[in-house]
Amino acid sequence: MEQSVLMNVVRRPLSPDAKIEVPATWAEYEYAQEHLDTEGNKFPRLWYDSANKLATVVAAPTPLHSDMVGELIGHLSDACNDVMRRGGISETIREGVTRSADTTNRTDTRDGLTIREWDAAISYVFNDERTLMVAFEVGVSQTYRSLRAAISWCVCDLHCRLGIAMNIIEKDRGERPSVRSYACEQERNATIRQARDELRLQLRQHPFGPLEWNNITWFGKLRRVVIETFRNEDPNCPPGTLLEPTQSFVIVRDGRFSGEDVPPNLKEIVLGDCVPSHILSGNEIVCTPLDFFRRSWFEAKTRSSILDTAVQRVEEKHRMVRAH
Repeated sequence: MEQSVLMNVVRRPLSPDAKIEVPATWAEYEYAQEHLDTEGNKFPRLWYDSANKLATVVAAPTPLHSDMVGELIGHLSDACNDVMRRGGISETIREGVTRSADTTNRTDTRDGLTIREWDAAISYVFNDERTLMVAFEVGVSQTYRSLRAAISWCVCDLHCRLGIAMNIIEKDRGERPSVRSYACEQERNATIRQARDELRLQLRQHPFGPLEWNNITWFGKLRRVVIETFRNEDPNCPPGTLLEPTQSFVIVRDGRFSGEDVPPNLKEIVLGDCVPSHILSGNEIVCTPLDFFRRSWFEAKTRSSILDTAVQRVEEKHRMVRAH
């Protein structure tokens, strides 16, 4: 167990946002999970797919990943509450809308346990029962197939009403810098401040990258950003089905915003996607569009997140010498 492929992956440094699939037995998964529990670190995390005997090692997210998840769930849940408040829906009903992030699900199948997480979700709680309504997945330079598989799992296997996925593709950054070590913390901090200041100035000309400093690209140009919705139209959809998107919109193309015509509700999202129909039974408000996507918040948050991600990469390559 100690020398398994899975343990080797768990122990090595991982790039932020990495998701590495490793063939593994349940026993190897349990051994690796016990090791991580003993270490007590939040990342990496482990998923396990019993049907395919695959473990997935999940690295910490970049600021770009985390911020986009937060923006999507925050703006959609706010739009939901705004519509209900304006429509005179009682506070008791409004309070049933809840949101969560990094939630782990354990599904017991005939093949064994499958353990996965989703980035974020909107649920509705009524009479102490929680119904998963909208799931969110954000992929940063993740393969499109794996992102589709993740959101399809939420919709098909967890019976989520709606899935929203954002696929962010960063252009390759080319040369990776070597690590520079510092004995003086003040010198390191001054270097990082200088890098941040110069990278921030570049955002004015390149709001979607690239950002360069000292002849190194710390964030590549955003080649493409796509937002898609997913629904399960087949009540007999078997677990593991790979769904096709119901709507798909390109927001960024080759470093430029291209989402001028993206409908604020992505052409289909309504209040009934966040609140079960029987809660709003007989109320036409259930079909009210939830206008949550706006260019203003997308561009502002993307810029700040790109900067934070670039600076994080600078920090990773400029380290203090550890005392022995």
